[in-house]
Amino acid sequence: MPVEITWWGHATCAIQDGNIRVLTDPLFARRLAHLRRRRGAVAPVPARRADVALVSHLHADHLHVPSLASLAPGARLLVPRGAPRAVPALRRLRNLDVTEVVPGNEVRVGEVLIRVVPALHDGRRLPVGPHRSPALGYVVEGGARTYFAGDTGLFDAMAERVGPVDVALLPVGGWGPFLGEGHLDAGRAARALARLAPRMAVPVHYGTYWPIGMAVVRPHEFHAPGDEFVRLAGVLAPQVVVRKLGHGESVRLEVAR
Repeated sequence: MPVEITWWGHATCAIQDGNIRVLTDPLFARRLAHLRRRRGAVAPVPARRADVALVSHLHADHLHVPSLASLAPGARLLVPRGAPRAVPALRRLRNLDVTEVVPGNEVRVGEVLIRVVPALHDGRRLPVGPHRSPALGYVVEGGARTYFAGDTGLFDAMAERVGPVDVALLPVGGWGPFLGEGHLDAGRAARALARLAPRMAVPVHYGTYWPIGMAVVRPHEFHAPGDEFVRLAGVLAPQVVVRKLGHGESVRLEVAR
């Protein structure tokens, strides 16, 4: 059975693997603090259905409580260990089955196995504060092995810790022009792709949210990371098929094991 991946903007993807539907870092907002959604419609309500939702880390553009609250009752929600303590509003989501996880954990949802893998990123909710949680990536193993990197920098053991995968959903930008440590830009994402060597890659985490006023100052940096990743991936990982999706667009992958 094919695996279908739909990109809804930023780090939000839907992974349909067999009968199991997975959402990554659900964010269904037109506005978030100083950010505005500049491109792509917010996922419609039917597209927000999930058997399990994966939260990679505690930053508000990845752990967005109002978006999580809109998930259907009974959905599993995997969050970094310590998230309910750092984000008390999570405790009010009594309609969801919340599970705290760390790298190395495995969670089975139907016929899909979800492996929790490390990420190199600041896992705190706020820039300062006592509560820390690990930043995570996830590998969804069913009809295919799909790696959702969350937000991460490039680290030496990435390929070893992630393991063999068929599809890689890699961040290639952000919500502003400046990416510090613990992030992949288009160049670092292409280098990660060369190490991971999946069959297919989909660039995410770019071209969706942008600070107010920044569109006038640096408009090209909003959408450029996707094209730059395609170009660099062709140089560094030419054996990998790269699919740059539009918002709400899907791609299917057939895997024969």
